[in-house]
Formats: sequence, structure tokens, C-alpha cells
Amino acid sequence: MSKPLKISEEAAVQMPMKTVASLIMMVAIGTWAYFGIIETQNRLSTQVELMQKDLVENTAFRIGWPRGTLGSLPADSEQFMLIEELYKQVEKLQIQQESGMHNKVNIEFLTKQLEKALKDIEKLKDKARDQHYKNGNGG
Repeated sequence: MSKPLKISEEAAVQMPMKTVASLIMMVAIGTWAYFGIIETQNRLSTQVELMQKDLVENTAFRIGWPRGTLGSLPADSEQFMLIEELYKQVEKLQIQQESGMHNKVNIEFLTKQLEKALKDIEKLKDKARDQHYKNGNGG
């Protein structure tokens, strides 16, 4: 059997300088790699948190925008004003059209009255001519 190794404070260890430098380099590389992994983990964690916040805001926007709870764009407001102005103009045109329809009825009535008056005038002229010829004033 082998003898157990006893190490005390006075025990001397001899190592070549090449081995000591290699150990120091391995510890330095291990430390650098560890902090590199931790930094990458922190960066990725921050990205996940930002993405989650964006996701929550996007969901709120996706639900709230169609309902109109988030306001409207300036272009939408301008379009609403233009639509309102167009409604006013259409109402004015409808009123003008309706009054024009009354004018049409009046014009048709007056046209009929004028035609009747012209017929009556022609009858009176014919009577006057006949009377003129009967009285012997005709040529």
C-alpha cells in the first residue's frame, strides 16, 4: 500500500517556472472566460426583458388601437374634419335640389298656364278677324 501524503506549512514544492507560468495563464484564461460568459448572460437577460416589455406594449396597442382608446393619428383627425365638411356640403346640395324640385313643379304649372293663355289669345285673335271680316272691313 501507498503511504499517505502529508503536507505541512514547511513543505517545499519545486516546480519549473514553465509550469507556474502555465498555471497562471490557465487561471487568467478561466477567469476571462467566466466573466465573458457572465457578460453574455447579462446581455441576453437584458434583451429578454426589453422584448417582454415591447410585447406587453404591443399587445396593449394591438387591442387598444382598434377600439379607439389610444387616440387617433393627426391624419385621421384631418380626414374626419374633411368628411364633416363634405356632409355639410351634401346637406346644402340636397336643400338646393329640393327647392329646385319645387321650381320644376312651378315651371311646369306656369308652362301649362302660358300654353292655355296662348291658345285663348289665338282664339280671341281668330274671333277678332272673323268679326272684322263680318263687318265688311276685310279686303
